[in-house]
Amino acid sequence: MLEKKMEGIDTNKVIEEFEALTTDAGRVQRETLKKILEENGSAEYLQNLGLNGRTDPESFKSCVPLVTHKDLEAYIHRIADGDSSSILTGKPIPNMSLSSGTTQGKRKFVPFNDELMENTLQIFRTSFAFRNREFPLEKGKSLQFVYSSKPGKTKGGLGAGTATTNLYRNSKYKSGMKAIQFHCCSPDEVIFGPDFHQSLYCHLLCGLLFREEIQFVFSTFAHSIVLAFRTFEQVWEELCNDIRDGELSSRVTALSVRMAMQKLLRPNPELADSIYKKCSGLSNWYGVISELFPNAKYIYGIMTGSMEPYLKKLRHYAGELPLMSADYGSSEGWIAANVNPKLPPEMATFAVLPNIGYFEFIPLEDSDECMYKEPRLVGLTEVKIGEDYEIVVTNFAGTRNFSS
Repeated sequence: MLEKKMEGIDTNKVIEEFEALTTDAGRVQRETLKKILEENGSAEYLQNLGLNGRTDPESFKSCVPLVTHKDLEAYIHRIADGDSSSILTGKPIPNMSLSSGTTQGKRKFVPFNDELMENTLQIFRTSFAFRNREFPLEKGKSLQFVYSSKPGKTKGGLGAGTATTNLYRNSKYKSGMKAIQFHCCSPDEVIFGPDFHQSLYCHLLCGLLFREEIQFVFSTFAHSIVLAFRTFEQVWEELCNDIRDGELSSRVTALSVRMAMQKLLRPNPELADSIYKKCSGLSNWYGVISELFPNAKYIYGIMTGSMEPYLKKLRHYAGELPLMSADYGSSEGWIAANVNPKLPPEMATFAVLPNIGYFEFIPLEDSDECMYKEPRLVGLTEVKIGEDYEIVVTNFAGTRNFSS
């Protein structure tokens, strides 16, 4: 029987805390809104709306308008340009994340602060606890197709990068991931490599070198895993040659990546022959992931919404390995965790964590009214099963923002 307490995370305790939060979600939501408004009450944006220190939901709803990112752009650009006064939040914003999607063809800046980092870690701890209850991991590594671009700077000197970049370069994130057995088999030099295709090749190679230790396969989005194994179909023989000879392919030219990978490589013809034999015996690459990584428990990543079209191909590569959808969020921040990991991605359900933000819901049939008048909103504890809603997010980096 696997020990439930691993690397400092007591999964039973995490689940108990989640149950306590969600059982009394109404109270937790009121307390969370109060905390957000107290921490950000000195911000120029809230000061101009006439809250005057009030933190109750009724005053909040009557004073603070619903907004989109476009409505806040002027404030965000001031922050990005170096204005360190309290503009949207009580404390200065240290970093900006670049959204994964676009608005009117442009990626947008999204404020990112320490509170959002803590929310990220809480979401990941929660979903890990439920995953590990159903699919316990053993000590090992994970094959992660993750890529972190070189962080840039805004005009005012704030850090600016993708959400992944902000996470992977944060020391709290690294320690938090170790605590939930999110130990990537690839060295940091590969994750932070300057060339996507070279990093992808090296991720595959690292996975093969540690194939017996791989506990799960991960990428932020399902399409990245599909792309990785489509690439594997083209380069598998070259990868086998690297392992056989103990020398990295000349296709990898980035010096930092080459040096890191060469430390892992030793001539291993036995491993190369075993991989070659397995790949040669596959029928149209069906089940390649489960064949290559015999101890893997599941494949994990965002698989809902726009990722669903990739599931057919991903299942083909996965064989019998379960597919598990990651958590639910938006450009503005995380919203909910997957606490039913046995459900297939097409049926995935997510539970809102009531202490990471204040959430309001617009019934979908009313959402068009936003163009003409204030729509009807309901609270987290007032939503009805079977109905569709648009989510409005208030978190520690912004208020009453339509999720995107």
